Amino acid sequence: MHSLLDEFLVGGALLASIVYALLALGPRTLKRTLLVRTAAWVRSAAAIPGLRALARRLEAAAAGKPPGTRGGCEDCGSGQSKGSEAPAAEISVPMSKIGKR
Repeated sequence: MHSLLDEFLVGGALLASIVYALLALGPRTLKRTLLVRTAAWVRSAAAIPGLRALARRLEAAAAGKPPGTRGGCEDCGSGQSKGSEAPAAEISVPMSKIGKR
């Protein structure tokens, strides 16, 4: 009995690590596609109480902006955005002012 539980736990950990690796290292659209398909699967099994709310949350997460994309584009036509201002000058600190630990 204990060996069956051990194998189940190791298999679950291995499956979780594979899913994490696919989502973290795979294509960016993979997460959105997975959320959409999971929401559709949950929606089809909506007879179980509480799954409709879960399906709505999954669809909302899939409809959101994928991470790593640019922010909102309020001024797309002008060619210059609000965040493209020149950075401030560098701050230089003399070596004699830097203390040793």
